[in-house]
Amino acid sequence: MDNSLGQEILRLSEVSLTDANGFETILNNISFSLNRGDRWGMMGPSGAGKTSLLRLLNRLLEPSQGSCFFEGKPFQEIPIVSLRRQIVLVPQEPKLLGMTVQESLAYPLTLQQLKPQEIQSKIQQSCDRFHIPAAWLDRNELQLSLGQRQLVTIVRGILMEPKILLLDEPTSALDGDWAEDLLKELCLLNEQGMTIIMVNHQAHLIERFTTQVLSLQAGQLV
Repeated sequence: MDNSLGQEILRLSEVSLTDANGFETILNNISFSLNRGDRWGMMGPSGAGKTSLLRLLNRLLEPSQGSCFFEGKPFQEIPIVSLRRQIVLVPQEPKLLGMTVQESLAYPLTLQQLKPQEIQSKIQQSCDRFHIPAAWLDRNELQLSLGQRQLVTIVRGILMEPKILLLDEPTSALDGDWAEDLLKELCLLNEQGMTIIMVNHQAHLIERFTTQVLSLQAGQLV
């Protein structure tokens, strides 16, 4: 068992975010601490700041004030490429790389400098685990349905083996069976030590999946 489970991995202290002009407050005085192995959900109405908070945790946005810490270090002291490999954000809209599914899934493994046979083995294991048919692998991502693209994007993020996985509405384009299977596998990954924060508007999925829920209203935790 990982002896670090339960230790603080991420902390936000009095973090606020305004728009580019500095006029509109998007996030207001957000503070919380996330421990290794936590499995959190995030809820709130449209425009509450959920996606902005995820993007801030991945340093796609920078806070207007306050501080963010990963493993005790301020974000600014961690090279941004290193941070984004350890805190991976899977957005709601799939980010396509213009590759085949095989190439797309191999991409994060190539960054880990794995041998070709190791890459192929991990792709096969992931396809089996997440029920990705072999017939998809030679297709260009653009040929997939929205739900299929979403699943491939999630698996690609998981293959990066992040310490924290951020998921923005990961089941929004998946039908019931695919969504159920995905949540089961995410729970297993969490039990193996991956820390997860998931935004999802479906309250019944949040309640079943998470051990704690962050609720955002107008940019504030409530």
